[in-house]
Amino acid sequence: MITLSSRAADRVRTMQAELNAPAKRLRVFVETGGCSGFQYGMSFDERKAGDAELESEGVNFLVDPSSLAYLDGSAIDFDDGLHGKGFAINNPQAQSTCGCGKSFN
Repeated sequence: MITLSSRAADRVRTMQAELNAPAKRLRVFVETGGCSGFQYGMSFDERKAGDAELESEGVNFLVDPSSLAYLDGSAIDFDDGLHGKGFAINNPQAQSTCGCGKSFN
């Protein structure tokens, strides 16, 4: 299970409304790269075969099976304050993360 904070869910809803593409959902994924081996990514996309469609805080989002294995148990937050980083993923499976918070191993 992956959860969104209420702030993250509000931001996703705002971005989705601005996108004006009702068939597209937030996609959360993991790909190789970054300074720690893997990096998090987010985009708006249409559902593909094999995707898991999850829901948190009233927001439906997509995760491919490979990424779900890395992200299971994660919590996604959004911080737009003075020192905010935007979206942040707290992943209990990550052994370490880099300073930017976007990559892990």
